[in-house]
Amino acid sequence: MNNSFHPTAIISEKAQIDKSSYIGPFCVIGPNVKIGKNCKLISNITIEGNTTIGKNCQFFPFSVIGMVPQDLKFKGEKSSLIIGDGNTFREHSTVHLGTEGGGGVTRIGNNNLVMTGTHIAHDCKIGNNIVLSHHVALAGHVQIDDNAILSAMVGVVQFRRIGSYSMIGGLCAVDTDILPFTIASGTRGSRAFISGINIVGMKRNGFTKEEINSASEVVKKFFNDTGTLKNKIEKFKKNQVNIVNEIIKKFLIIETKNGICHPISTLKIKN
Repeated sequence: MNNSFHPTAIISEKAQIDKSSYIGPFCVIGPNVKIGKNCKLISNITIEGNTTIGKNCQFFPFSVIGMVPQDLKFKGEKSSLIIGDGNTFREHSTVHLGTEGGGGVTRIGNNNLVMTGTHIAHDCKIGNNIVLSHHVALAGHVQIDDNAILSAMVGVVQFRRIGSYSMIGGLCAVDTDILPFTIASGTRGSRAFISGINIVGMKRNGFTKEEINSASEVVKKFFNDTGTLKNKIEKFKKNQVNIVNEIIKKFLIIETKNGICHPISTLKIKN
């Protein structure tokens, strides 16, 4: 037994775990699990399924990773969970395997913080540098792009997309796609609505004042346009090329049946 593996841990002989990683008391590791360098499983963590974990990840007590999905269509088909580098999973967080209907893979990128009680369902695609605050609930097939922040107790409906550098306020339900660079808010479980531009988030990520102003103007113009979503996207493609426009354009050109989250009144968007 590796000295960095606690004697009370139950580890399959078939599991592939780098010798630099630490497996704490009462952890359970299944036969198809791969764990990279310098990971730390503090105690009482279960990792099962066809799960691959990169390096420098940390798992806090009672995290359950790689279990079969809670999808009634799942019939035991081969599926997997891929987790990148530098991720932190706090207490009681759960992540499920993919399903055939979602390409068979749940994927989590690098340097994400998954706080206490958060659930990431089957076939979700989580980017990099994302914060999922405590008790966030992601339904199946949700996509979250880089540098987004979801506040406490946000619920996201299946197949919805959350754009880069966006922020969602706590205690709201997301049932439409969230445009990059925006702030979505709600109260006491109400539907999210766009309430502004994520200026603080953009500043923290190194955007210039000009780029922040550009994001504000682009978003306002988009929501004030009374045309169809298709027409808005066609107009948007003609915008001057810059990093802000390219990020929003990349988000918009993916066809969506979910709709785009709007302000209660487009005139109330603040920057």
